[in-house]
Amino acid sequence: MSFYTQTTLLQALSDWELQTATLEHPAVFKVGEGDDIKADLPGAHTKNLFLKDDKGKLWLISAEQSTVINLKALPKRIGSGRLSFGSEDRLYDNLGVRPGSVTALALINDPEHRVNFILDKRLYDAEIVNFHPLINTATTALSQPVFRAFLERLNRKYQVIDFCAVD
Repeated sequence: MSFYTQTTLLQALSDWELQTATLEHPAVFKVGEGDDIKADLPGAHTKNLFLKDDKGKLWLISAEQSTVINLKALPKRIGSGRLSFGSEDRLYDNLGVRPGSVTALALINDPEHRVNFILDKRLYDAEIVNFHPLINTATTALSQPVFRAFLERLNRKYQVIDFCAVD
């Protein structure tokens, strides 16, 4: 299977007339790294979790970087089985990215919609969202209307979850 790359993703966004801004930077692997880079980028910064449940379903959660996600309470909130982190191979086979580069933009590599998408309400409400463009050496900023148009272009259904609500 051939996956989109940073170059082909950004070209697709441009072809779809979805305006974005991308900043190249040193590799960032975890939330908290690259805070100096993020200081120069307006909008909500993200953390992204690739999970699988004990029923074999796959999940991608995109949340605002400071959002606390209770993995024990999450199955009840999203209607899944017991959750664990998906393997590196499963991540690559389904979203075409490697650990450290997990991003909602990788949904472009899942045309069969095998991965269920959960969006943090804080991201859903943000004016600008920032995601890696399939690689962790760049960050791409999208306005909320552009991000939603991207999801619509992919015909992607998703759940919005308020992780700040009491479990």
